[in-house]
Amino acid sequence: MDVDIQMEDYASPFSSRYGSVAMRRIFSEKNRRLLWRRIWIALAEAQRGFGLVTAEQVEDLRLHAPDVTLERSLEIEKEIGHDVMAEVRAFAELCPVGGGIIHWGATSADITDNADVLRMRDGMDLLLDGFRPLLQSLAAQIDRYSNLVVLGYTHLQPAEPTTLGYRLALYGQDLIEHWEDLRRVRDGLRGKGMKGAVGTAASYGEILSGKNISADVIDSTVMESLGLKAFPVASQTYPRIQDYRLLAALAGLAASLHKFAFDLRIMQSAGFGEAREPVGKRQVGSSAMPFKRNPVKAENVCSLARFVAVLPEVAWQNAAQNLLERTIDDSANRRSILPEAFLATEEMLRVMTGIVGGLDVDEAGIQANLARFGAFSASERVLMALVAAGADRQAMHEKIREHSRKAWDALREGRPNPLAEFLAADVDMLKHLQPARIRELMDASVYVGTAPERARDLAQRIKAAL
Repeated sequence: MDVDIQMEDYASPFSSRYGSVAMRRIFSEKNRRLLWRRIWIALAEAQRGFGLVTAEQVEDLRLHAPDVTLERSLEIEKEIGHDVMAEVRAFAELCPVGGGIIHWGATSADITDNADVLRMRDGMDLLLDGFRPLLQSLAAQIDRYSNLVVLGYTHLQPAEPTTLGYRLALYGQDLIEHWEDLRRVRDGLRGKGMKGAVGTAASYGEILSGKNISADVIDSTVMESLGLKAFPVASQTYPRIQDYRLLAALAGLAASLHKFAFDLRIMQSAGFGEAREPVGKRQVGSSAMPFKRNPVKAENVCSLARFVAVLPEVAWQNAAQNLLERTIDDSANRRSILPEAFLATEEMLRVMTGIVGGLDVDEAGIQANLARFGAFSASERVLMALVAAGADRQAMHEKIREHSRKAWDALREGRPNPLAEFLAADVDMLKHLQPARIRELMDASVYVGTAPERARDLAQRIKAAL
């Protein structure tokens, strides 16, 4: 957490606690205005190429572009109530030669929308950079534990055995698909372009009047300078459904991170005791209970994931209610939902990378669970062998169910699981299988099918994708 912030006024937790300095700088107000100036210069440079402005005017803008005077811009905005025009005037005050041509032909969204997409693209690059080490670490753990047999659970009740590597591969499979999805979303981001008010480019056509040059050339020239593709058709803004697609992709990733973290919280609980998140030597678990080792990192991921999950709803409303050529009822919330989605997602990736890399696997706890409940898991092997030997499946299923109920009663009384002995003594089962064979089949530790191989295959897929 960064501590160099003012404490007298409200500060968002995303101002210091969650997300990186690099991500905050991408979405900072200073960077936002620097990008506006970059776009104004690209527009002026295109206009210079068509003989509309002079090289000296463009150079004047370029010279003073880094000199963002946010205090002056906010002072002007307080007076006129328009942030873009306030920045135009503040920038123009610094540029005695070129100030008069800033924003010529443009509408606000020609500047702000393209700047927003540049920020989103940079944010996506930073997210993908942070996503890679999580996937690398997870692939390594999948390989490491591909053969470690653990009890599987359905309905949070003991089920068939699996391996820890295969369980981790389930998360890995989801996450590598999110990785690929985020890359597609990133590469598909498009700006509004330079299309003027309501998107017709009429203003640019007007300033090019008599030059026999299409206004679309200004659009393509500026966007090429910015290294950004543009929507071929846009209104006053780019289609707001793009924000929804981006936030939906981040919310999808958040869902999978939430499940992963939630499962780790369960595995860490005293009733399971299979794996724990890493804990610092001086980490405090509770102000009242010094013994506590709480899964606070995984809980942090779940908390942030819930936040990211609701943001696409706001973007959906913005897209659905951006009436006719535009309304501005999306403006206020976009200042929050876009940067905070990136910051929250980045924090989740950072925390999960630390958890996975330092995963504390309790093999003794795993073996204890198998010893206690593994007989139930292995009873399916006995059922299949009985049917193969000629027994009636439905009758044997009922037999195993009845013996299992008695075995559960023994466990509740604190005794070892007697199910193997119950089955090995059942006279109807002994008509088809020998007692030794039944006891052999009751070993759950070898009943994991092809899970180890498929886990390792998934780990290789992740490594290849990176």
